[in-house]
Amino acid sequence: MTRNSLFTAVLIAVLALGTTLPSAAADKGPKMTKQERVCLRNGNKLYEKKRYAEAEVEYRKALQANPASEKAQFNLATALMRQGSVTSQENDDKNPMKQAEGMLTNLAKGAQDKLLRGKACYDLGNIAYGRQDYGKAVEFYKHALRCNPDDEQARHNLRLAQLKKQQQDQNKDKNQDNKDQNKDQNQDKDQNKDKNKDQNKDQNKDNQDQNKDKQNQDKQNQDKQDKQDKQDQQQQQQQQGGMSQQNAEQVLKAMQDRERATQQRINAQQAQQQRHERQRTNKKW
Repeated sequence: MTRNSLFTAVLIAVLALGTTLPSAAADKGPKMTKQERVCLRNGNKLYEKKRYAEAEVEYRKALQANPASEKAQFNLATALMRQGSVTSQENDDKNPMKQAEGMLTNLAKGAQDKLLRGKACYDLGNIAYGRQDYGKAVEFYKHALRCNPDDEQARHNLRLAQLKKQQQDQNKDKNQDNKDQNKDQNQDKDQNKDKNKDQNKDQNKDNQDQNKDKQNQDKQNQDKQDKQDKQDQQQQQQQQGGMSQQNAEQVLKAMQDRERATQQRINAQQAQQQRHERQRTNKKW
């Protein structure tokens, strides 16, 4: 069901919008002109047949005959209400509901006929009810009852509006509680987010510190290893230098031994040659 059809159902079935139109024959107060009376009667007949646009024309004719006619103003506002939409924009000048509301407001404030003033408040209450403005509807129905305490329809609608307002306030409080709860949850979420951010920040700092310590430790180990390698290299070089000196001494000794052996061999050969020469000298011919 659309909002327009819902509003119509509310006004007709629930609120019983069908306010009894003032009868032209039963009018009290200033005497009406013949044309005004005829137009009002014709408009009321058309209104009862739900021919609201045609009724509007007749009511406007009655106002032309007597612009101060409160009954013509009220009946015209009622016909306009039937053709308007309570869900239209408030600044829509083409919406008949806005025109009707303006007329009813003027009647509710300044109508000389107290009963008619009460009927105008009643219809304004129905408009506010259709807009779900139950607080304003309650006030209008109360004004209607002040003007006419015997208006049972206004009393019935007042109870409905009070009940709706109570439900609306409860829903409003519930929505506010849900809003506050969501706000608290969002705050907790933000706090947890900040906490996680701080934890991640601390964790990253710890990781950076650990990486820095590891880098320092690796550097120390590398320096130590380089130092050890250097020492090993120096020791190896020293060892290699010692071996070369030892080899040189061995080579020198070997050369001396060979030289001594050679000298001994030469000496032995010379001694042997000398013996041969002596033997040739001492031989007898």
